[in-house]
Amino acid sequence: MKSVLLFLSILLLVSCNSSEDKKVKQNNEMLKHTSTKLSTGVQHDEREFPKLEPNRYNVAFLIMDGVYNTELTAPFDIFQHTIFRDGIKAMNVFTVANTNNPIMSFEGMRIIPDFNYLKDDLPKIDILVVPSAEHHLDTDLEDEAMLNFVRKTDAEAQFITSHCDGAFVLAQAGLLNNSVSTTFPSDIDTMRERFPKLDIRKEVLFVHDGKYITSAGGAKSFEAALYLCEHLYGKDVAKRLANGLVIDWNLNNVPHLIIE
Repeated sequence: MKSVLLFLSILLLVSCNSSEDKKVKQNNEMLKHTSTKLSTGVQHDEREFPKLEPNRYNVAFLIMDGVYNTELTAPFDIFQHTIFRDGIKAMNVFTVANTNNPIMSFEGMRIIPDFNYLKDDLPKIDILVVPSAEHHLDTDLEDEAMLNFVRKTDAEAQFITSHCDGAFVLAQAGLLNNSVSTTFPSDIDTMRERFPKLDIRKEVLFVHDGKYITSAGGAKSFEAALYLCEHLYGKDVAKRLANGLVIDWNLNNVPHLIIE
């Protein structure tokens, strides 16, 4: 009898240890899986896409490492605030990039893109905003996937806008071949040298020619964004958007050029 009890006790102990080992192994596998997810970025099937309300303009901001805060956040603020104005077709604003991983702005801000234009099914884009980025005068202009995305978007978008050196991307993509444009003041001569056939203007903070609006960038990105809102919604709405951000807005006081 004692032998039977001893045998059962040993069997129970081995069984408990096996179960415990299995549980530990499962926990380790779970931790390993979680660690892998954190190190490789957000998984595609677990991402949360922004909710895009119907009957609004879809406004996409093209971002990449080295994007400058002001050229991104200034128009983003203006356009996002349209949802607080009644009686207008407001804007859905979202970001697009060539990755699911966080983008690092030039100033160090980490931004998680809403859409990956290389992999995701994108919504129809009505307005594309191209903020300036650190390498828009060199390596970014060799990124054919990005340039092709810009060209593809241009085929259906109502407006394509750039701020500061974002104009170099539009020019490299061939969008400005028949349009007047501008860029960051100190880079105008560089842009003229690189694209000698383009009509690039100085002494203005933004140019509107057809579907293209190019701006000098910096804090003046606010003015270019407010101008587009005035163009779409009228002076009163643009004025109220400006007041909401404590901006003294009067189009007549902003050096600009509109090509009729």
